[in-house]
Amino acid sequence: MTLISPTTRIADLARPSLRVAPSPVHPAEQPDSAWWRHAVIYQVYPRSWADSDGDGIGDLPGITARLDHLRDLGVDALWLSPFYTSPQADAGYDVADYRDVDPTFGTLADADALVGRAHDLGLRVIVDLVPNHSSDAHPWFQEALAAGPGSPERNRYLFRDGRGDRGDLPPNNWESVFGGPAWTRVSEPDGTPGQWYLHLFDSRQPDFNWENPLVREEFESVLRFWLDRGVDGFRVDVAHGLIKRDGLPDHQARTHMLGDTEEAAAHVLDGAEPEPTHHTPYWDQDAVHDVYRAWRAVLDSYGTPDRILCAEAWVEPQERAVRYVRPDEMHQAFNFDFLGTPWIAEDLVAVIERSLRAADSVGAPSTWVLSNHDVVRHATRLGYAPGTKRPNGIGAEDPQPDRELGLRRARAATTLMLALPGSAYLYQGEELGLPDSTELPDEVRQDPTFLRSAGTEKGRDGCRVPMPWAAGQDGLGFGPSERTWLPQPAVYSSYAVDQQVGVDGSTLELYRTLLRLRRAHSAGSGSLSFVEGYGADVVALVNDSASGERLLVVANLGAEPVALPEGARLLVSSSPLEDGLVPTDTCAWALWS
Repeated sequence: MTLISPTTRIADLARPSLRVAPSPVHPAEQPDSAWWRHAVIYQVYPRSWADSDGDGIGDLPGITARLDHLRDLGVDALWLSPFYTSPQADAGYDVADYRDVDPTFGTLADADALVGRAHDLGLRVIVDLVPNHSSDAHPWFQEALAAGPGSPERNRYLFRDGRGDRGDLPPNNWESVFGGPAWTRVSEPDGTPGQWYLHLFDSRQPDFNWENPLVREEFESVLRFWLDRGVDGFRVDVAHGLIKRDGLPDHQARTHMLGDTEEAAAHVLDGAEPEPTHHTPYWDQDAVHDVYRAWRAVLDSYGTPDRILCAEAWVEPQERAVRYVRPDEMHQAFNFDFLGTPWIAEDLVAVIERSLRAADSVGAPSTWVLSNHDVVRHATRLGYAPGTKRPNGIGAEDPQPDRELGLRRARAATTLMLALPGSAYLYQGEELGLPDSTELPDEVRQDPTFLRSAGTEKGRDGCRVPMPWAAGQDGLGFGPSERTWLPQPAVYSSYAVDQQVGVDGSTLELYRTLLRLRRAHSAGSGSLSFVEGYGADVVALVNDSASGERLLVVANLGAEPVALPEGARLLVSSSPLEDGLVPTDTCAWALWS
Protein backbone atom coordinates (compact mmCIF):
# COMPACT_ATOMS: atom_id res chain seq x y z
CA MET A 1 0.00 0.00 0.00
CA THR A 2 1.23 3.52 -0.77
CA LEU A 3 -0.01 6.75 0.77
CA ILE A 4 1.62 10.00 -0.37
CA SER A 5 1.05 13.67 0.18
CA PRO A 6 -0.47 16.04 -2.40
CA THR A 7 3.01 17.45 -3.08
CA THR A 8 4.46 14.19 -4.38
CA ARG A 9 6.21 14.92 -7.69
CA ILE A 10 4.89 13.19 -10.82
CA ALA A 11 6.99 13.18 -13.97
CA ASP A 12 5.58 16.02 -16.05
CA LEU A 13 6.57 14.50 -19.37
CA ALA A 14 4.48 11.41 -18.65
CA ARG A 15 1.25 13.27 -17.82
CA PRO A 16 -1.60 12.11 -20.03
CA SER A 17 -4.20 14.35 -21.60
CA LEU A 18 -7.41 12.94 -20.25
CA ARG A 19 -11.11 13.59 -20.50
CA VAL A 20 -14.10 12.01 -18.86
CA ALA A 21 -16.49 10.33 -21.29
CA PRO A 22 -19.49 12.60 -21.84
CA SER A 23 -22.10 10.01 -20.83
CA PRO A 24 -21.85 8.08 -17.54
CA VAL A 25 -22.18 4.32 -17.72
CA HIS A 26 -24.05 4.30 -14.41
CA PRO A 27 -25.85 7.07 -12.48
CA ALA A 28 -25.31 7.80 -8.81
CA GLU A 29 -27.61 6.39 -6.14
CA GLN A 30 -29.51 8.51 -3.66
CA PRO A 31 -27.44 9.18 -0.51
CA ASP A 32 -30.03 7.33 1.61
CA SER A 33 -30.25 4.24 -0.62
CA ALA A 34 -30.82 0.88 1.08
CA TRP A 35 -27.80 -0.62 2.85
CA TRP A 36 -27.51 -3.65 0.58
CA ARG A 37 -27.15 -1.56 -2.59
CA HIS A 38 -23.60 -0.58 -1.65
CA ALA A 39 -22.63 -3.04 1.11
CA VAL A 40 -19.37 -4.97 1.34
CA ILE A 41 -20.17 -8.50 2.55
CA TYR A 42 -17.54 -10.96 3.79
CA GLN A 43 -17.96 -14.70 3.26
CA VAL A 44 -17.08 -16.89 6.24
CA TYR A 45 -16.58 -20.59 5.48
CA PRO A 46 -17.34 -22.03 8.93
CA ARG A 47 -15.17 -25.13 8.67
CA SER A 48 -12.13 -22.98 8.00
CA TRP A 49 -12.54 -19.73 9.95
CA ALA A 50 -11.71 -20.57 13.58
CA ASP A 51 -11.94 -23.69 15.77
CA SER A 52 -13.00 -23.19 19.40
CA ASP A 53 -12.76 -26.77 20.69
CA GLY A 54 -9.60 -28.21 19.14
CA ASP A 55 -11.19 -30.82 16.87
CA GLY A 56 -9.62 -29.21 13.79
CA ILE A 57 -12.90 -28.00 12.31
CA GLY A 58 -14.10 -24.43 12.57
CA ASP A 59 -17.34 -23.74 14.43
CA LEU A 60 -19.82 -21.03 15.34
CA PRO A 61 -18.22 -20.10 18.70
CA GLY A 62 -14.92 -19.75 16.84
CA ILE A 63 -16.54 -17.35 14.40
CA THR A 64 -18.10 -15.31 17.20
CA ALA A 65 -14.74 -15.01 18.96
CA ARG A 66 -13.13 -13.58 15.82
CA LEU A 67 -15.83 -11.11 14.72
CA ASP A 68 -13.71 -8.17 15.85
CA HIS A 69 -11.49 -8.91 12.85
CA LEU A 70 -14.40 -8.14 10.52
CA ARG A 71 -15.39 -5.03 12.45
CA ASP A 72 -11.81 -3.76 12.20
CA LEU A 73 -11.60 -4.70 8.53
CA GLY A 74 -14.55 -2.43 7.78
CA VAL A 75 -17.11 -4.70 6.12
CA ASP A 76 -20.85 -4.26 6.49
CA ALA A 77 -22.01 -7.87 6.84
CA LEU A 78 -20.89 -11.47 6.89
CA TRP A 79 -22.28 -14.38 4.92
CA LEU A 80 -22.05 -17.80 6.54
CA SER A 81 -21.71 -20.89 4.38
CA PRO A 82 -23.92 -23.78 5.60
CA PHE A 83 -23.78 -24.81 9.25
CA TYR A 84 -26.99 -26.89 9.27
CA THR A 85 -27.33 -30.52 10.36
CA SER A 86 -25.61 -32.53 7.63
CA PRO A 87 -23.65 -35.73 6.97
CA GLN A 88 -21.08 -33.39 5.33
CA ALA A 89 -20.95 -35.30 2.04
CA ASP A 90 -20.48 -31.91 0.36
CA ALA A 91 -19.18 -29.79 3.24
CA GLY A 92 -22.67 -28.95 4.48
CA TYR A 93 -24.34 -28.29 1.15
CA ASP A 94 -26.16 -31.57 1.78
CA VAL A 95 -28.67 -30.46 4.42
CA ALA A 96 -30.51 -32.96 6.63
CA ASP A 97 -32.28 -30.37 8.84
CA TYR A 98 -32.70 -26.75 7.72
CA ARG A 99 -33.78 -25.64 11.21
CA ASP A 100 -30.87 -26.83 13.32
CA VAL A 101 -27.10 -26.53 13.63
CA ASP A 102 -24.84 -29.50 12.98
CA PRO A 103 -23.06 -30.56 16.20
CA THR A 104 -19.77 -30.11 14.33
CA PHE A 105 -20.45 -26.36 14.36
CA GLY A 106 -22.33 -25.96 17.64
CA THR A 107 -25.94 -25.40 18.62
CA LEU A 108 -28.86 -23.11 17.87
CA ALA A 109 -27.87 -21.16 20.97
CA ASP A 110 -24.42 -20.66 19.41
CA ALA A 111 -26.07 -19.38 16.23
CA ASP A 112 -28.17 -16.94 18.25
CA ALA A 113 -25.07 -15.74 20.10
CA LEU A 114 -23.21 -15.21 16.82
CA VAL A 115 -26.05 -13.14 15.35
CA GLY A 116 -26.35 -11.11 18.54
CA ARG A 117 -22.62 -10.39 18.76
CA ALA A 118 -22.45 -9.45 15.07
CA HIS A 119 -25.31 -7.00 15.48
CA ASP A 120 -23.59 -5.50 18.54
CA LEU A 121 -20.57 -4.84 16.31
CA GLY A 122 -22.70 -3.27 13.57
CA LEU A 123 -22.45 -6.30 11.26
CA ARG A 124 -25.41 -7.88 9.50
CA VAL A 125 -25.59 -11.65 9.06
CA ILE A 126 -26.50 -13.47 5.84
CA VAL A 127 -26.94 -17.25 5.95
CA ASP A 128 -26.72 -19.79 3.16
CA LEU A 129 -29.87 -21.50 1.92
CA VAL A 130 -29.66 -24.67 -0.19
CA PRO A 131 -33.04 -25.15 -1.92
CA ASN A 132 -32.15 -27.19 -5.02
CA HIS A 133 -31.44 -30.36 -3.10
CA SER A 134 -31.28 -31.87 0.37
CA SER A 135 -29.14 -34.56 1.90
CA ASP A 136 -30.20 -38.16 1.36
CA ALA A 137 -30.32 -38.24 5.18
CA HIS A 138 -33.13 -35.66 5.23
CA PRO A 139 -36.29 -37.19 6.79
CA TRP A 140 -38.29 -36.40 3.65
CA PHE A 141 -35.94 -38.45 1.47
CA GLN A 142 -35.91 -41.34 3.90
CA GLU A 143 -39.72 -41.25 3.89
CA ALA A 144 -39.67 -41.23 0.07
CA LEU A 145 -37.50 -44.36 -0.04
CA ALA A 146 -39.82 -46.16 2.37
CA ALA A 147 -43.06 -45.08 0.71
CA GLY A 148 -42.44 -46.41 -2.78
CA PRO A 149 -43.37 -45.33 -6.34
CA GLY A 150 -46.30 -42.98 -6.87
CA SER A 151 -46.45 -41.88 -3.23
CA PRO A 152 -46.86 -38.26 -2.04
CA GLU A 153 -43.54 -38.68 -0.24
CA ARG A 154 -41.70 -39.44 -3.48
CA ASN A 155 -43.35 -36.48 -5.18
CA ARG A 156 -41.29 -34.13 -2.99
CA TYR A 157 -38.25 -35.23 -5.04
CA LEU A 158 -37.69 -36.11 -8.70
CA PHE A 159 -38.17 -39.87 -8.88
CA ARG A 160 -38.72 -41.42 -12.30
CA ASP A 161 -38.97 -44.88 -13.80
CA GLY A 162 -35.93 -45.98 -15.76
CA ARG A 163 -35.76 -46.54 -19.50
CA GLY A 164 -35.34 -49.88 -21.21
CA ASP A 165 -37.38 -53.05 -20.93
CA ARG A 166 -36.52 -53.52 -17.26
CA GLY A 167 -35.94 -49.90 -16.30
CA ASP A 168 -32.19 -50.51 -16.13
CA LEU A 169 -31.28 -47.25 -17.88
CA PRO A 170 -31.46 -43.79 -16.32
CA PRO A 171 -34.56 -41.70 -17.20
CA ASN A 172 -32.42 -39.41 -19.37
CA ASN A 173 -28.79 -38.73 -20.19
CA TRP A 174 -28.12 -35.87 -17.76
CA GLU A 175 -24.74 -35.82 -16.04
CA SER A 176 -23.88 -34.55 -12.59
CA VAL A 177 -22.01 -31.30 -12.16
CA PHE A 178 -19.60 -33.28 -9.98
CA GLY A 179 -19.08 -35.94 -12.66
CA GLY A 180 -20.83 -39.17 -13.51
CA PRO A 181 -24.55 -39.71 -14.10
CA ALA A 182 -27.13 -37.40 -12.53
CA TRP A 183 -29.40 -40.35 -11.66
CA THR A 184 -29.13 -43.07 -9.03
CA ARG A 185 -31.36 -46.15 -8.87
CA VAL A 186 -32.89 -47.19 -5.56
CA SER A 187 -33.97 -50.50 -4.17
CA GLU A 188 -37.68 -50.54 -3.41
CA PRO A 189 -39.02 -51.47 0.04
CA ASP A 190 -39.39 -55.07 -1.12
CA GLY A 191 -35.74 -55.20 -2.21
CA THR A 192 -36.32 -55.15 -5.97
CA PRO A 193 -34.53 -52.68 -8.28
CA GLY A 194 -36.71 -49.63 -8.52
CA GLN A 195 -36.99 -46.04 -9.60
CA TRP A 196 -34.24 -43.52 -10.17
CA TYR A 197 -33.84 -40.14 -8.44
CA LEU A 198 -32.25 -37.02 -9.85
CA HIS A 199 -29.20 -35.39 -8.26
CA LEU A 200 -27.55 -32.64 -10.28
CA PHE A 201 -24.67 -32.79 -7.81
CA ASP A 202 -23.53 -35.68 -5.62
CA SER A 203 -25.65 -38.84 -5.36
CA ARG A 204 -26.18 -37.98 -1.69
CA GLN A 205 -27.86 -34.70 -2.72
CA PRO A 206 -31.28 -35.55 -4.23
CA ASP A 207 -33.02 -32.70 -6.06
CA PHE A 208 -36.33 -31.42 -4.71
CA ASN A 209 -39.43 -31.30 -6.93
CA TRP A 210 -40.21 -27.58 -6.98
CA GLU A 211 -43.46 -28.20 -8.85
CA ASN A 212 -44.80 -29.60 -5.56
CA PRO A 213 -46.53 -26.91 -3.43
CA LEU A 214 -45.40 -28.67 -0.25
CA VAL A 215 -41.76 -27.99 -1.14
CA ARG A 216 -42.53 -24.31 -1.67
CA GLU A 217 -44.41 -24.08 1.63
CA GLU A 218 -41.57 -25.79 3.47
CA PHE A 219 -38.93 -23.36 2.29
CA GLU A 220 -41.05 -20.31 3.02
CA SER A 221 -41.32 -21.70 6.54
CA VAL A 222 -37.54 -22.13 6.70
CA LEU A 223 -37.08 -18.50 5.66
CA ARG A 224 -39.32 -17.36 8.51
CA PHE A 225 -37.55 -19.61 11.01
CA TRP A 226 -34.22 -17.87 10.46
CA LEU A 227 -35.66 -14.39 10.00
CA ASP A 228 -37.38 -14.77 13.36
CA ARG A 229 -33.96 -15.55 14.86
CA GLY A 230 -32.62 -12.24 13.57
CA VAL A 231 -30.72 -13.03 10.38
CA ASP A 232 -30.57 -10.28 7.79
CA GLY A 233 -30.86 -12.31 4.62
CA PHE A 234 -29.99 -15.37 2.58
CA ARG A 235 -27.49 -16.30 -0.07
CA VAL A 236 -29.33 -18.80 -2.28
CA ASP A 237 -27.28 -21.74 -3.53
CA VAL A 238 -27.78 -22.86 -7.16
CA ALA A 239 -30.57 -20.30 -7.48
CA HIS A 240 -30.99 -21.00 -11.19
CA GLY A 241 -31.48 -24.77 -10.80
CA LEU A 242 -34.74 -25.34 -8.96
CA ILE A 243 -37.08 -25.78 -11.93
CA LYS A 244 -36.49 -28.44 -14.59
CA ARG A 245 -38.02 -28.41 -18.06
CA ASP A 246 -41.23 -30.38 -18.50
CA GLY A 247 -40.57 -33.97 -19.54
CA LEU A 248 -36.89 -33.84 -18.43
CA PRO A 249 -35.58 -34.09 -22.01
CA ASP A 250 -32.12 -35.34 -22.87
CA HIS A 251 -29.30 -32.82 -22.99
CA GLN A 252 -26.13 -33.53 -24.92
CA ALA A 253 -23.44 -31.84 -22.80
CA ARG A 254 -22.38 -31.99 -19.19
CA THR A 255 -22.72 -28.62 -17.54
CA HIS A 256 -19.83 -27.44 -15.43
CA MET A 257 -21.43 -25.40 -12.65
CA LEU A 258 -18.56 -22.95 -12.47
CA GLY A 259 -18.18 -22.80 -16.20
CA ASP A 260 -15.23 -21.73 -18.28
CA THR A 261 -16.15 -18.13 -17.56
CA GLU A 262 -12.80 -16.77 -18.67
CA GLU A 263 -13.35 -18.28 -22.10
CA ALA A 264 -16.94 -17.03 -22.12
CA ALA A 265 -15.78 -13.47 -21.46
CA ALA A 266 -13.33 -13.70 -24.35
CA HIS A 267 -16.07 -14.98 -26.65
CA VAL A 268 -18.17 -11.91 -25.91
CA LEU A 269 -15.34 -9.62 -26.94
CA ASP A 270 -14.81 -11.69 -30.09
CA GLY A 271 -18.42 -11.11 -30.99
CA ALA A 272 -19.46 -14.71 -30.27
CA GLU A 273 -22.25 -15.27 -27.79
CA PRO A 274 -21.99 -18.09 -25.23
CA GLU A 275 -24.72 -20.70 -25.22
CA PRO A 276 -27.66 -19.26 -23.23
CA THR A 277 -27.92 -21.06 -19.91
CA HIS A 278 -31.67 -21.62 -20.20
CA HIS A 279 -31.12 -23.86 -23.22
CA THR A 280 -29.97 -26.44 -20.66
CA PRO A 281 -33.20 -28.06 -19.39
CA TYR A 282 -32.22 -27.91 -15.72
CA TRP A 283 -30.85 -24.35 -15.48
CA ASP A 284 -32.52 -20.94 -15.57
CA GLN A 285 -36.03 -22.06 -16.47
CA ASP A 286 -38.55 -19.21 -16.48
CA ALA A 287 -40.79 -20.62 -13.75
CA VAL A 288 -38.01 -20.31 -11.16
CA HIS A 289 -38.85 -16.63 -10.85
CA ASP A 290 -42.24 -17.44 -9.34
CA VAL A 291 -40.41 -19.00 -6.39
CA TYR A 292 -38.38 -15.88 -5.72
CA ARG A 293 -41.33 -13.53 -6.02
CA ALA A 294 -42.96 -15.49 -3.21
CA TRP A 295 -39.77 -15.38 -1.15
CA ARG A 296 -39.42 -11.65 -1.65
CA ALA A 297 -42.91 -11.17 -0.27
CA VAL A 298 -41.91 -13.12 2.84
CA LEU A 299 -38.83 -10.97 3.42
CA ASP A 300 -40.65 -7.72 2.72
CA SER A 301 -43.22 -8.63 5.37
CA TYR A 302 -40.49 -8.15 8.00
CA GLY A 303 -40.30 -4.42 7.25
CA THR A 304 -37.16 -2.31 7.56
CA PRO A 305 -34.25 -2.52 7.55
CA ASP A 306 -34.43 -4.68 4.44
CA ARG A 307 -33.73 -8.39 4.70
CA ILE A 308 -32.11 -9.53 1.47
CA LEU A 309 -31.76 -12.38 -1.00
CA CYS A 310 -28.58 -12.89 -3.03
CA ALA A 311 -28.59 -15.33 -5.94
CA GLU A 312 -25.80 -17.69 -6.81
CA ALA A 313 -26.91 -17.94 -10.43
CA TRP A 314 -24.37 -18.93 -13.08
CA VAL A 315 -26.43 -17.57 -15.97
CA GLU A 316 -25.61 -16.34 -19.47
CA PRO A 317 -26.26 -13.87 -20.99
CA GLN A 318 -26.38 -10.92 -18.59
CA GLU A 319 -29.86 -10.02 -19.78
CA ARG A 320 -31.08 -13.35 -18.37
CA ALA A 321 -28.99 -13.08 -15.20
CA VAL A 322 -30.45 -9.73 -14.15
CA ARG A 323 -33.98 -11.13 -14.25
CA TYR A 324 -33.18 -12.59 -10.81
CA VAL A 325 -32.83 -9.08 -9.38
CA ARG A 326 -35.95 -7.45 -10.74
CA PRO A 327 -37.70 -5.27 -8.12
CA ASP A 328 -40.02 -8.03 -6.89
CA GLU A 329 -37.41 -10.82 -6.77
CA MET A 330 -33.92 -10.96 -5.31
CA HIS A 331 -31.90 -7.98 -4.14
CA GLN A 332 -28.48 -9.10 -5.39
CA ALA A 333 -26.88 -11.65 -7.70
CA PHE A 334 -23.19 -12.46 -7.88
CA ASN A 335 -21.45 -11.02 -10.92
CA PHE A 336 -19.63 -14.12 -12.11
CA ASP A 337 -18.81 -12.51 -15.45
CA PHE A 338 -16.54 -10.14 -13.56
CA LEU A 339 -14.99 -12.95 -11.52
CA GLY A 340 -14.10 -14.86 -14.68
CA THR A 341 -12.77 -11.98 -16.75
CA PRO A 342 -9.07 -12.35 -17.68
CA TRP A 343 -6.49 -9.78 -16.61
CA ILE A 344 -6.84 -7.79 -19.84
CA ALA A 345 -7.85 -4.12 -19.67
CA GLU A 346 -10.23 -4.15 -22.63
CA ASP A 347 -12.03 -7.20 -21.23
CA LEU A 348 -12.41 -5.56 -17.83
CA VAL A 349 -13.78 -2.36 -19.32
CA ALA A 350 -16.28 -4.38 -21.36
CA VAL A 351 -17.52 -6.47 -18.43
CA ILE A 352 -17.83 -3.47 -16.10
CA GLU A 353 -19.88 -1.53 -18.62
CA ARG A 354 -21.98 -4.53 -19.62
CA SER A 355 -22.65 -5.44 -15.99
CA LEU A 356 -23.70 -1.97 -14.90
CA ARG A 357 -25.97 -1.40 -17.86
CA ALA A 358 -27.65 -4.79 -17.38
CA ALA A 359 -28.22 -4.21 -13.65
CA ASP A 360 -29.45 -0.67 -14.25
CA SER A 361 -32.00 -2.00 -16.74
CA VAL A 362 -33.87 -3.60 -13.81
CA GLY A 363 -32.98 -1.03 -11.15
CA ALA A 364 -30.58 -3.32 -9.27
CA PRO A 365 -27.01 -2.82 -8.08
CA SER A 366 -24.25 -4.89 -9.60
CA THR A 367 -22.68 -7.23 -7.05
CA TRP A 368 -18.95 -7.67 -7.64
CA VAL A 369 -16.91 -10.69 -6.53
CA LEU A 370 -13.45 -12.11 -7.25
CA SER A 371 -13.21 -15.20 -5.01
CA ASN A 372 -15.41 -17.62 -3.10
CA HIS A 373 -15.44 -21.18 -1.74
CA ASP A 374 -16.11 -22.68 -5.19
CA VAL A 375 -13.27 -21.22 -7.26
CA VAL A 376 -9.49 -20.98 -7.22
CA ARG A 377 -8.60 -17.83 -5.24
CA HIS A 378 -7.89 -14.82 -7.40
CA ALA A 379 -4.42 -14.40 -5.88
CA THR A 380 -3.66 -17.75 -7.52
CA ARG A 381 -5.71 -17.47 -10.74
CA LEU A 382 -4.02 -14.20 -11.62
CA GLY A 383 -0.60 -15.82 -11.28
CA TYR A 384 -1.16 -17.45 -14.67
CA ALA A 385 -0.95 -15.78 -18.08
CA PRO A 386 -4.15 -13.94 -19.05
CA GLY A 387 -6.49 -16.17 -21.01
CA THR A 388 -5.38 -19.37 -19.26
CA LYS A 389 -8.36 -21.65 -18.78
CA ARG A 390 -9.45 -21.39 -15.17
CA PRO A 391 -8.90 -24.77 -13.51
CA ASN A 392 -11.27 -26.49 -11.09
CA GLY A 393 -8.56 -26.94 -8.49
CA ILE A 394 -4.77 -27.20 -8.81
CA GLY A 395 -2.59 -30.14 -7.83
CA ALA A 396 1.12 -30.49 -7.20
CA GLU A 397 1.66 -32.02 -10.65
CA ASP A 398 -0.13 -29.15 -12.42
CA PRO A 399 1.62 -26.03 -13.76
CA GLN A 400 2.09 -23.78 -10.75
CA PRO A 401 1.18 -20.10 -10.67
CA ASP A 402 3.60 -17.25 -10.13
CA ARG A 403 2.66 -16.51 -6.52
CA GLU A 404 4.27 -13.07 -6.33
CA LEU A 405 2.73 -11.95 -9.63
CA GLY A 406 -0.65 -13.36 -8.63
CA LEU A 407 -0.69 -11.40 -5.38
CA ARG A 408 0.36 -8.18 -7.10
CA ARG A 409 -2.44 -8.52 -9.64
CA ALA A 410 -4.95 -9.63 -6.99
CA ARG A 411 -4.28 -6.49 -4.94
CA ALA A 412 -4.79 -4.38 -8.06
CA ALA A 413 -7.96 -6.26 -9.03
CA THR A 414 -9.46 -5.78 -5.57
CA THR A 415 -8.52 -2.11 -5.58
CA LEU A 416 -10.38 -1.74 -8.88
CA MET A 417 -13.37 -3.78 -7.67
CA LEU A 418 -13.87 -1.82 -4.45
CA ALA A 419 -14.02 1.43 -6.43
CA LEU A 420 -16.98 0.22 -8.49
CA PRO A 421 -20.52 1.31 -7.59
CA GLY A 422 -22.76 -1.38 -6.16
CA SER A 423 -22.13 -4.09 -3.61
CA ALA A 424 -19.06 -6.31 -3.25
CA TYR A 425 -18.32 -9.68 -1.68
CA LEU A 426 -15.00 -10.72 -0.15
CA TYR A 427 -13.97 -14.30 0.59
CA GLN A 428 -12.30 -15.14 3.88
CA GLY A 429 -8.53 -14.82 3.76
CA GLU A 430 -8.37 -12.75 0.60
CA GLU A 431 -7.67 -9.73 2.79
CA LEU A 432 -4.45 -11.56 3.72
CA GLY A 433 -3.57 -12.25 0.09
CA LEU A 434 -3.99 -15.99 0.66
CA PRO A 435 -3.22 -18.18 -2.35
CA ASP A 436 -4.85 -21.54 -2.96
CA SER A 437 -3.09 -24.51 -1.45
CA THR A 438 -1.87 -26.00 -4.74
CA GLU A 439 0.05 -29.00 -3.37
CA LEU A 440 -2.53 -30.83 -1.25
CA PRO A 441 -1.91 -34.59 -1.24
CA ASP A 442 -4.69 -36.44 -2.98
CA GLU A 443 -5.35 -38.58 0.08
CA VAL A 444 -6.55 -35.55 2.12
CA ARG A 445 -8.91 -34.16 -0.52
CA GLN A 446 -12.60 -34.19 0.43
CA ASP A 447 -14.40 -32.40 -2.40
CA PRO A 448 -16.88 -34.78 -4.08
CA THR A 449 -15.79 -33.33 -7.41
CA PHE A 450 -12.38 -34.97 -6.90
CA LEU A 451 -13.93 -38.27 -5.87
CA ARG A 452 -16.60 -38.48 -8.59
CA SER A 453 -14.20 -37.44 -11.36
CA ALA A 454 -11.65 -40.08 -10.28
CA GLY A 455 -9.18 -37.31 -9.59
CA THR A 456 -9.26 -35.71 -13.05
CA GLU A 457 -10.57 -32.53 -11.41
CA LYS A 458 -8.84 -31.55 -8.18
CA GLY A 459 -11.86 -29.69 -6.90
CA ARG A 460 -12.28 -26.90 -4.39
CA ASP A 461 -10.31 -27.99 -1.33
CA GLY A 462 -7.41 -25.71 -2.20
CA CYS A 463 -9.44 -22.55 -1.56
CA ARG A 464 -10.96 -23.92 1.68
CA VAL A 465 -7.83 -24.46 3.78
CA PRO A 466 -8.17 -23.09 7.36
CA MET A 467 -7.28 -19.48 8.08
CA PRO A 468 -3.84 -18.56 9.45
CA TRP A 469 -4.26 -16.26 12.45
CA ALA A 470 -0.88 -16.42 14.21
CA ALA A 471 2.48 -17.51 12.82
CA GLY A 472 4.44 -19.83 15.08
CA GLN A 473 1.41 -21.34 16.77
CA ASP A 474 0.10 -24.84 16.20
CA GLY A 475 -2.36 -24.72 13.33
CA LEU A 476 -1.29 -21.10 12.82
CA GLY A 477 -3.74 -20.07 15.54
CA PHE A 478 -6.74 -21.72 13.87
CA GLY A 479 -7.68 -23.40 17.15
CA PRO A 480 -6.35 -24.58 20.52
CA SER A 481 -4.72 -27.67 18.99
CA GLU A 482 -2.49 -28.38 16.01
CA ARG A 483 -5.36 -30.14 14.19
CA THR A 484 -6.80 -28.68 10.98
CA TRP A 485 -9.29 -30.54 8.79
CA LEU A 486 -7.14 -29.73 5.74
CA PRO A 487 -3.39 -29.20 6.10
CA GLN A 488 -2.15 -25.62 5.88
CA PRO A 489 0.82 -25.09 3.55
CA ALA A 490 4.00 -23.86 5.23
CA VAL A 491 3.85 -20.61 3.26
CA TYR A 492 0.62 -19.63 5.05
CA SER A 493 2.60 -18.60 8.15
CA SER A 494 3.89 -15.53 6.28
CA TYR A 495 0.29 -14.52 5.50
CA ALA A 496 -1.00 -14.84 9.08
CA VAL A 497 -3.10 -12.03 10.52
CA ASP A 498 -0.56 -11.26 13.26
CA GLN A 499 2.14 -10.79 10.60
CA GLN A 500 0.11 -8.11 8.81
CA VAL A 501 -1.80 -6.07 11.38
CA GLY A 502 -0.34 -2.56 11.48
CA VAL A 503 2.33 -3.38 8.87
CA ASP A 504 2.47 -0.68 6.21
CA GLY A 505 2.22 -2.23 2.77
CA SER A 506 0.61 -5.48 3.95
CA THR A 507 -2.39 -6.79 2.08
CA LEU A 508 -4.51 -6.65 5.23
CA GLU A 509 -3.77 -2.96 5.73
CA LEU A 510 -4.45 -2.30 2.04
CA TYR A 511 -7.93 -3.83 2.43
CA ARG A 512 -8.59 -1.84 5.58
CA THR A 513 -7.59 1.37 3.83
CA LEU A 514 -9.65 0.61 0.72
CA LEU A 515 -12.76 -0.14 2.77
CA ARG A 516 -12.33 2.99 4.88
CA LEU A 517 -11.91 5.18 1.79
CA ARG A 518 -14.75 3.45 -0.06
CA ARG A 519 -17.06 4.36 2.79
CA ALA A 520 -15.67 7.88 3.25
CA HIS A 521 -16.12 8.71 -0.45
CA SER A 522 -19.44 6.84 -0.91
CA ALA A 523 -17.93 4.87 -3.78
CA GLY A 524 -20.56 2.17 -3.51
CA SER A 525 -23.35 4.61 -4.38
CA GLY A 526 -21.52 6.85 -6.87
CA SER A 527 -21.84 7.18 -10.62
CA LEU A 528 -19.30 5.69 -13.01
CA SER A 529 -17.81 7.18 -16.15
CA PHE A 530 -14.82 5.94 -18.09
CA VAL A 531 -11.80 8.18 -18.64
CA GLU A 532 -10.38 8.52 -22.13
CA GLY A 533 -6.77 9.29 -22.99
CA TYR A 534 -4.80 6.36 -21.64
CA GLY A 535 -3.73 3.44 -23.82
CA ALA A 536 -5.64 0.21 -24.32
CA ASP A 537 -3.81 -1.47 -21.41
CA VAL A 538 -5.26 0.87 -18.78
CA VAL A 539 -8.65 0.78 -17.06
CA ALA A 540 -9.42 4.37 -16.04
CA LEU A 541 -12.70 5.60 -14.59
CA VAL A 542 -14.17 8.17 -12.28
CA ASN A 543 -16.66 7.51 -9.52
CA ASP A 544 -18.64 10.65 -8.67
CA SER A 545 -20.48 10.44 -5.37
CA ALA A 546 -23.34 12.54 -4.07
CA SER A 547 -20.82 14.37 -1.88
CA GLY A 548 -19.42 16.01 -5.01
CA GLU A 549 -15.97 14.41 -4.75
CA ARG A 550 -14.58 12.77 -7.87
CA LEU A 551 -12.66 9.56 -7.29
CA LEU A 552 -10.26 8.74 -10.14
CA VAL A 553 -9.30 5.08 -10.50
CA VAL A 554 -6.38 4.04 -12.72
CA ALA A 555 -5.51 0.35 -13.14
CA ASN A 556 -2.39 -0.17 -15.25
CA LEU A 557 -2.23 -3.59 -16.91
CA GLY A 558 0.37 -2.54 -19.48
CA ALA A 559 4.12 -2.98 -19.62
CA GLU A 560 4.97 0.69 -19.08
CA PRO A 561 4.16 2.91 -16.08
CA VAL A 562 1.57 5.66 -16.48
CA ALA A 563 1.05 8.99 -14.74
CA LEU A 564 -1.90 10.40 -12.92
CA PRO A 565 -3.27 13.63 -14.43
CA GLU A 566 -2.40 17.16 -13.32
CA GLY A 567 -4.02 17.99 -10.01
CA ALA A 568 -4.75 14.42 -8.99
CA ARG A 569 -4.20 13.77 -5.26
CA LEU A 570 -3.30 10.18 -4.57
CA LEU A 571 -5.26 8.39 -1.85
CA VAL A 572 -4.03 4.80 -2.11
CA SER A 573 -2.36 2.42 -4.55
CA SER A 574 -2.17 -1.35 -4.59
CA SER A 575 1.62 -1.32 -5.06
CA PRO A 576 4.17 1.47 -4.53
CA LEU A 577 4.37 4.11 -7.21
CA GLU A 578 7.65 4.40 -9.11
CA ASP A 579 8.90 7.96 -9.50
CA GLY A 580 5.31 9.06 -9.04
CA LEU A 581 4.06 6.80 -11.83
CA VAL A 582 1.55 3.93 -11.62
CA PRO A 583 3.57 0.82 -12.52
CA THR A 584 2.47 -2.41 -14.18
CA ASP A 585 -0.24 -4.46 -12.42
CA THR A 586 -1.10 -1.63 -10.05
CA CYS A 587 -4.33 0.24 -9.36
CA ALA A 588 -4.44 3.69 -7.78
CA TRP A 589 -7.20 5.88 -6.37
CA ALA A 590 -6.90 9.66 -6.43
CA LEU A 591 -9.12 12.67 -5.91
CA TRP A 592 -9.34 14.66 -9.14
CA SER A 593 -11.23 17.83 -9.83
